[in-house]
Amino acid sequence: MLKATLRSFLAHKGRLLLSALAVVLSVAFVAGSLIFSDTVTRTFDRLFASTAADVTVEPKNDLSSQIPTGATQTVPASLADRLTKVDGVAAAHVDAAVENATVVDSKHDSVGPTTGAPTIVTNWQVTERSPVKLTSGHEPKGDSEALLDADTAKKKHVRIGDTLTVRARPGPFQVRIVGIATFTTTNPGAALIYLDTPTAQTRLLGSPDAATSISLDAAPGVSDDRLKQRVAAELGTKTYDLKTAEEQAKSAAAQLGGFLDVIKYVMLGFAGIAVLVGVFLIVNTFSMLIAQRTRELGLLRALGADRRQVRRSVLTEALLLGLVGSTLGLAAGIGLALGLIKLMTAFGMNLKSTEMVIGWATPVSAYVVGVGVTFVAAYLPARRAAGVSPMAALADAEVAGVGRPLRVRAVVGAAVGAVGVAALAGCAASSKTSTAASLLGLGVALTLIATVIAGPLLVRPVIRILGGAFPALFGSVGRMSQRNALRNPRRTGATAAALMVGLALVGGMSVASASMTKSFDQQIDKTLGADFVIQNSNFVPFPQDLTDKVRGTQGAGLVVRQRFSPVAVRLPDGKRIETTAAAYDQRLDDVAHVTYAQGNTAAALADGHIAMDVKFARKHGVRVGSVIPVEFPADRKTELTVGALTDQDNGGGFGMQGGLYFGFGTIEKYVPGGQDSALYVNAASGTSADRLRARLQQTLDPYPQVKALDQADYKKLIHDQIAVLLYLVYALLGLAIVIAVLGVVNTLALSVVERTREIGLLRAIGLARRQLRRMIRLESVVIAVFGAVLGLALGIVWGVCVQQVLALQGMKALAIPWTTILAVVIGSAVVGIVAALLPALRASRMNVLAAIAHE
Repeated sequence: MLKATLRSFLAHKGRLLLSALAVVLSVAFVAGSLIFSDTVTRTFDRLFASTAADVTVEPKNDLSSQIPTGATQTVPASLADRLTKVDGVAAAHVDAAVENATVVDSKHDSVGPTTGAPTIVTNWQVTERSPVKLTSGHEPKGDSEALLDADTAKKKHVRIGDTLTVRARPGPFQVRIVGIATFTTTNPGAALIYLDTPTAQTRLLGSPDAATSISLDAAPGVSDDRLKQRVAAELGTKTYDLKTAEEQAKSAAAQLGGFLDVIKYVMLGFAGIAVLVGVFLIVNTFSMLIAQRTRELGLLRALGADRRQVRRSVLTEALLLGLVGSTLGLAAGIGLALGLIKLMTAFGMNLKSTEMVIGWATPVSAYVVGVGVTFVAAYLPARRAAGVSPMAALADAEVAGVGRPLRVRAVVGAAVGAVGVAALAGCAASSKTSTAASLLGLGVALTLIATVIAGPLLVRPVIRILGGAFPALFGSVGRMSQRNALRNPRRTGATAAALMVGLALVGGMSVASASMTKSFDQQIDKTLGADFVIQNSNFVPFPQDLTDKVRGTQGAGLVVRQRFSPVAVRLPDGKRIETTAAAYDQRLDDVAHVTYAQGNTAAALADGHIAMDVKFARKHGVRVGSVIPVEFPADRKTELTVGALTDQDNGGGFGMQGGLYFGFGTIEKYVPGGQDSALYVNAASGTSADRLRARLQQTLDPYPQVKALDQADYKKLIHDQIAVLLYLVYALLGLAIVIAVLGVVNTLALSVVERTREIGLLRAIGLARRQLRRMIRLESVVIAVFGAVLGLALGIVWGVCVQQVLALQGMKALAIPWTTILAVVIGSAVVGIVAALLPALRASRMNVLAAIAHE
C-alpha cells in the first residue's frame, strides 16, 4: 500500500502542484512574520541593552495616556551632582533630549524622517553606551554648533558647514553642522541632532538647570538593582521614576512592540486568508482526484485493501503534499523575511540580514500549519475514498452518494445559517458596543460557514440565472458550458467558495469604510465652522511661535487654539478613567457648531469648569453641577465643576473617551508650557478664503509639517486614513484571488482530464478548437461570478451590520458603494477568463483519437 501510495503521489504531482502552492503561500506568511518579528525584537533588545544606563532617574508620570501635549517633563539638573555622592555611583550624566522639535534646512524642507520615526534633538556626551561615534568634524561647542547622524545627512544631503533651523518649544534657533556621527548599533530610523549640554538645556528645555533624565553608571561590583535601591533611599520614589538598564530596555521594547504587533498581525492575517482559501482548494483537489480514481481505488479494494488502508493511503498523500508544501513555504518565508528586512532598511531602519533569527518556533509553526491544513482538508475526501466499493472497479463512475450529502448540507447549512442570522440581527438591535461587536463576530463566522456548507444547494438556481443568457448568446457552446457548471454542484460550490471568502471580506469592508467616510463627512459639515484648521500632518503639537505668526498673518481674523492633555477623572460611580481632554479659547462657537444637551459654551469654558459627553455622563452618574476630581500630568490635581453636557452624536465629543474639554485658563494653569495641537482660523472681514489660504501657506512655509486645511482638505485627510485600511483589505483580497484563481485553474484542469473522452467525442462530431476553448472559458466565468455574487451578498450584509456597530459610536450614515461592487463582479468575470486560459488551451490541443480512446 505504501508503494502504491508513493507511485500515485508521483503520478499526480502535476495535478497536486497548484494545491501545494496554497500551502506554500500560507506557510510563507506564517514563517516570514515570525522570522521578521524575532529578528527585529532581538536586534532592538541588543540595542536597548547596550545603550541603557545602569540606572536612570526620570520625572514621575502616573498617567498612561501618550497623547502629546508639547510639554516636556523635566528633573533638576542639579540631581546629577547630588547623586554623584551616593555610594556606588561611578558617574552621573545629565540628559536633555526632546522628540517634539522640528528641524528644517535653509529651504524650509524637513530634515526629519518621513516614516513616522522621531526627530530627536539631544545633548552630546561620549560614554561607552553611546549609539553613535564621531566620524568626521568635531564635537559641538556653544549655542550655534551641532552634530547630525550620518544616515540623515546622506538622505537629506546635509554637509558639514550647512545651517539648520531647530524649532523647539522655547523658540526657534539656528545651528551650523560641525560634525557627522555614525551609528555603531542598529539605526532605528530616527534623525539625531546633537548639541552641547548647556545649549540643549537652554534651547530645548528652557532652563540651564533642567534635564529630561539623569543617567547613572554603577561602580565596579555594584549591581543595577542595588544601585537603584540606594538612589531610591536618597530621592524617594514618589517624585521620580527609577529604572535599571533591564527595566529601561523592557520599557523601550514594549513601545516598539506595538509597531511590531501591527506588522505581525497583518502578515498573520495574510496567512489566515491563505490557509482558509487553501482549505477549499485542497478539499476540491482531493475530492476530484478520488472521483477520477474510483476504478483504481475499487481495484485496490478488490485486491484485498480494506477501508482503513485506502483512507490511510489518501491521507499519506496529503501528508506528503503538506511536507513538501511546508518545506517550500518555510524557504519562501525566509525569503519574505529577508525582503521585509530590506524594506525596513529602505525606510531607514537599518537591520542586518546576517543577524536573521530563526527560532525553533518558526519551523514548528510552519510544519504544523502546512501539514495540519493539508491533513484536515484531505480528511473528508479520504473518508469518501474509503467508501469506494470493490464493484466500482467494474465501472468508470464517480463516487456514489452525491444526493444524500446535499440533503445533509441543506439541514446543517440551514441550522448554522439560522443561528448566524440571529446573531447578526442581535448585533443590529444591540445598544452596547461590546455586545454588538461580539454578536457581529459570531454572526460573520456562522454565516460564512453556512454559506460554504449550503453553497452547492445554491449552484443550480443561481447559475441557471447567471448563465441564462449563454444559450442565446453562444448557442450550443453556451448551453454546454452552463450544464458543465451544473453537473457537479459540490465541486462548483467548493471552487466558488475560495473566491467567495475574499470577496465577502472586501464587500463588508467596502460598505464599512464607505459608511465611515460618509459619517465623518457629515460630522465635519455639522461641527466644523472655521474657514481653516492649522495642524501638524501627524497631529503632533507645534511651537508657540507658529501660533503667533498665524495670528499675525494679514487677513487672519479670529484664531481659536486647541490643546490636548492626558487626564484622569474620578467619577461619582467610583471609577477612575484615564483619557484625554481638550482645551479651547473662549470663542469656540465662532469656529465650531457644538450641540449641547445642557449648558452652553460659556459655561463649559469658564474657569474651574469642564464639559463632557452626555452619554458618558449618564453612564457614570454625572450631572451639570457635579464636582469631578481631575488629575493632570506631573501629579497636579484639582476639582472641576461640570458646566455643560454635549450631545455631538459622535461618541466622543471634542476629546477622546468622555468628550472632555475645558477653557484655556485651566490647561495653562495645570499643564504649563504645553503646545497647541490645532488652530481654527476665520478670515477677517473683507478677506476671501482663497486669499487667506495663500497667505497662510506663505506663513507656514518654514514649517513643512504643518498644513492649513479647509473642510474639503479635512475630509480628504480622513478619507486617506480610511484608505490605508482599505488598501490592506484589498491586499488580502488580492492574495485570496490569487489562490482562488489557482483553485479555478486546478478544478478546470482536473475537469478537463476527467472529461477527456467526452471532449474527444465533441471534437469528433465537429466542435472546433475555438468553440471548445470558449466553452471552458464560459464555464470558468460563470463559476467565478457565482462566487462573486455569493461573496458580495454576504459582504454587504456584514457591512450593514458593521455600520450598526459604528452607529453606536456616532457614525450613523450607511453607504453602499455600488460602483465598487459592480467593478468587483466585472473583475470576477475577468478572473474567470484568466483562470481558464491554460486549461482551455490544453483541452483544445488534445489528439481527438487519443481522447476518444482514453480510459
